[in-house]
Amino acid sequence: MADSLQLEDQSASAPGQEILSHVVNSLEEDIVLGRLHQRERLIEEDLMGRFGAKRHVIRQALVELERMGIVERIPNRGSSVRAYSAEIVLQLYDVRSVLETHAAKLIPLPLPKADLDRLKSIQHVHDKAVADVDFRMVFRSNIEFHRTLFGLCSNPFLAKSIEEYEHRTHGIRFYALADPGEHKRARDEHHQMIKALEEGDRERLVELCRRHLLPAKSIYIQAAKKHLA
Repeated sequence: MADSLQLEDQSASAPGQEILSHVVNSLEEDIVLGRLHQRERLIEEDLMGRFGAKRHVIRQALVELERMGIVERIPNRGSSVRAYSAEIVLQLYDVRSVLETHAAKLIPLPLPKADLDRLKSIQHVHDKAVADVDFRMVFRSNIEFHRTLFGLCSNPFLAKSIEEYEHRTHGIRFYALADPGEHKRARDEHHQMIKALEEGDRERLVELCRRHLLPAKSIYIQAAKKHLA
């Protein structure tokens, strides 16, 4: 697969859907990459000017971001970037751990070569993004790696639930995504997952999926405590 792998959602074809997807993706990246901060207000007029979009498109985008769990809308106060308490972070990551380790137990082993090659191709893009310190592509290629990995579990409802809960933790992952050292750690663990798939080592794969979630959760909670202190 070429390094120019398209990691964005290409399902939208109508101009209205294209601008909606662009607004959603851009704001999602702004939140994940720290350009927008927790509790920061998202003012419709400002967003209309930034994206050249009509009000109903901006409102649709905010509804979608709220559905993803990274924006909250409060009646009579508008929308803002969602903030997370330590308790909510622990609860979200508990759910992710249950879902993702269960999916790892369902992935067929030995994995067909075509599926293995697909994962390796996506990881090649992720490797390059880490080497280039390209935060945006690190984020996007990481999502694609996990979407593809857990999509192999043969349970589309489980795979969809994993994707939804991953979205809900995007705002939590900012501190980890801001650290190139964490990019390298995640990259190395992806390669270990691929090796476990190649060797048919399910126990190792499940443990790697469980352990892979720990740093982002811990880093966020430590940063939140430091901020409160």
